[in-house]
Formats: sequence, structure tokens, C-alpha cells
Amino acid sequence: MKPTNTTSLPAAVSQTIEVLPSLAELETDALHKLGKSARLVRATAGDIIFQPGSDCQNYLIVLQGTVRTSITSPSGREVVLYRVETGETCILTTSCLLSSSKYDTEGIAETDVVALAIPRLSFIDLLGTSDKFRQLTFNLFSNRLHDLIILINEISFGHLDTRLASYLIGKASHNTIATTHQTIATDLGSSREAVSRLLKEFERKGIVELDRGRIVITNQSELELYSEK
Repeated sequence: MKPTNTTSLPAAVSQTIEVLPSLAELETDALHKLGKSARLVRATAGDIIFQPGSDCQNYLIVLQGTVRTSITSPSGREVVLYRVETGETCILTTSCLLSSSKYDTEGIAETDVVALAIPRLSFIDLLGTSDKFRQLTFNLFSNRLHDLIILINEISFGHLDTRLASYLIGKASHNTIATTHQTIATDLGSSREAVSRLLKEFERKGIVELDRGRIVITNQSELELYSEK
């Protein structure tokens, strides 16, 4: 079988292939179906992408930007489940599409976002007719599910953010810790993925700066607040 000439595809699909090259491996018929139905959608930072009770109309692949997916408790505490970034999809969107259910979480654009939107009917059709699209979809789904399971473990088995903050304060020399994420995970009895996720969250909040083999504390007082939770 000859490879599909992706230059002949609509711009929306070609742009998606640039950030998700495995999409180019779809069967020729599947790619053309995708080209006929999919379109680019945009959101501005702060826009609500979906919220509890809303219908799920499209399968979205983020091409640019970041979408934060979270759930809020009755007391008002927000728990960030994960962020969907370039080349990624939302596991809860996939779940809603497959089950024809409504969202029970909120998705907010943290930055300006560009995404490929595949209408629900086209998404279901491609799942049923394209082996490669089905495999791609569930590979993306399983990767996000793994991240979600890590988060559930963190929430269920202790406040890893508190322990991590205390660890960094205790190990710091002139506000610098020379170590790896894996070493920290081993010391805390956690997984490297969980530690890396929290360190990145600390970095987003301006508490630390991450470098290869080194962590620099940039906001000592905020880190101490975490350690005292």
C-alpha cells in the first residue's frame, strides 16, 4: 500500500499530523473521512471548554495550548485531574463520547488553544471502520488513564505535595537541590511520574525552577506553606 499523500489533505488534518504524526498512518479512506468532517476550533485563555452537565459533541485533539481538566468538591475545593497539551486528548471526553453521557468535570483553556474537532458521529464511524484510528484512540486513552490512576493514588494514600515540599526544604543548600526526580520518588516511596507531575505544578506556580539534575527553590515562603498543610 502506498503512503497517503498528506499534502492533499485539508489544512486541519495536515496541521494535526504535524503534532501527532501517527495520524498519518490511518488508512486512506479513514483520512479522507476525517478530512471531510473535522475542523479546527479555537478558544481564548479562560474560556470554558466544557462543564458539568454539558453534552459532549466532539472528539478533540489539542494542537496548541493547554486545557486544564478539574473537578470541584461540594466544599469548593478544586482538584486538577490533568492537563491536555499539544498532541493529546481528553480521557473524559473520550469516555463521554463512547457512553453518550454528559460531562461531570470542567475543562478550561489555560492558554489560547487550537484543537482539531471531530464530530461525534464521525468519531463513532471511524472507530467502527478504521482499525488504525481505533488503535490510535485507545492508545491515547490508555496513556491518559495511567496519569489519572497516579493522581488517584496520590489523593488516596497521602498528601504527596506536603511530603515533597518538606523534602525539598530539608535537602536544599542555598535554595538548590542537586538530585533527580527518580531519586526523590525513591526517597518518598512514590512513583517518578507522580513526583514529576507535582514538581511541574510547583514550577507553574513559580515555587521552583526545574533543570536537569537540579531543582532551584524560587519561592521559599510558598513552599513552606505546602509543607505545613
